[in-house]
Amino acid sequence: MTSVGVIAHSEKRFGAGLAELRKILVGYGINDPLWVEVPKSRLIPDRLGTVLDEGVDLLFTWGGDGSVQRTVDTIAEKPITLAILPAGTANLFATNLGLPDDLEECVRIGLHGARRSLDVGTINGEHFAAMGGIGIDAMMIRDADAGLKDKVGRVAYVWTGVKHVALDTVKTTIEVDGEPWFRGKASCVLVGNVSDVFGGLSIFPDALPDDGRLDIGVCTADGAWEWARTIGRSVVGNVNASPFVQATTGARFDIRLKDPMPYELDGGDRKKTKKLKIKVKPGAITVCVPEGGSS
Repeated sequence: MTSVGVIAHSEKRFGAGLAELRKILVGYGINDPLWVEVPKSRLIPDRLGTVLDEGVDLLFTWGGDGSVQRTVDTIAEKPITLAILPAGTANLFATNLGLPDDLEECVRIGLHGARRSLDVGTINGEHFAAMGGIGIDAMMIRDADAGLKDKVGRVAYVWTGVKHVALDTVKTTIEVDGEPWFRGKASCVLVGNVSDVFGGLSIFPDALPDDGRLDIGVCTADGAWEWARTIGRSVVGNVNASPFVQATTGARFDIRLKDPMPYELDGGDRKKTKKLKIKVKPGAITVCVPEGGSS
């Protein structure tokens, strides 16, 4: 018999709320799941220890990409199935997997949907599900106030990003699978496990979360005009045709910068660094997905 647990970011909203989630689960005969609520996603790893100790094998995670990332970082390569209840602002990972904006349907998928073995990436040892990056994208995420995100959603990232496009590029070297790939000045480096990794744009259109590889893109745009051209290419779904973007795939990336910059994982900002060691972990998590999904 499946043992069900719930880890919920109590400040996030989805459907009619957590009370409704309890009712839906009762309707499926799940009257007393192991239930944990946290006010901040960074508290999830510590609280998940209890869930794992109790032997839960199906875990519902209620929250946004930050909550999913913290959960994935804790349960990767463990015998537990993840069911996502996308209650965040962007919900990048959930959207890429085809999960709907419908609480009751997401619960049904969690209990009776398909199961898919998916890759995860790691950045300096910490797991991510959808994407990571260093440079301007991390600065935008760092400076997007949580209250502003709740009010205007993804527009908050655009709002905070305007002030960063004039920043100087940074000398960067990148190795892919142990071989030199890029050397020059860059304003942003993105790594994706899925295709849509920023603002709903298909930055890596051929990326798949179960191919044993990660996609990497480096942007050399310098200044507002070059960034405008690059973003314009993204909007029409052809960002790799930009003269300011280079992209490839691999299983391991080593990134070094002359000056320290903040980086991010799945929309959560991290402290400045000069070095990123990134690698893929094939099939590290099992996730509940809609039947017939192919992305």
